[in-house]
Amino acid sequence: MTNPFSTILLIKESTIVYLLIVVVVFFGILLLLGVRKSYKLKKENERLDAINRKIAEEAKDKPYRDFTEGHMYGGD
Repeated sequence: MTNPFSTILLIKESTIVYLLIVVVVFFGILLLLGVRKSYKLKKENERLDAINRKIAEEAKDKPYRDFTEGHMYGGD
């Protein structure tokens, strides 16, 4: 009868090292993809903030127009 723990002892150290290298490379790639995505989202957020500031500046110069005077709201 074979001891189940004896098969664990048959695994070479180099096999464990190779497995750890694969795991580190995999999670390293995931980390790089996450950093890249974060950078792209930051750039997109800055672009949208610039658009919002531009719209706010344009709206500051225009007088308010009451949109409730249309036929849908019963005014007129």
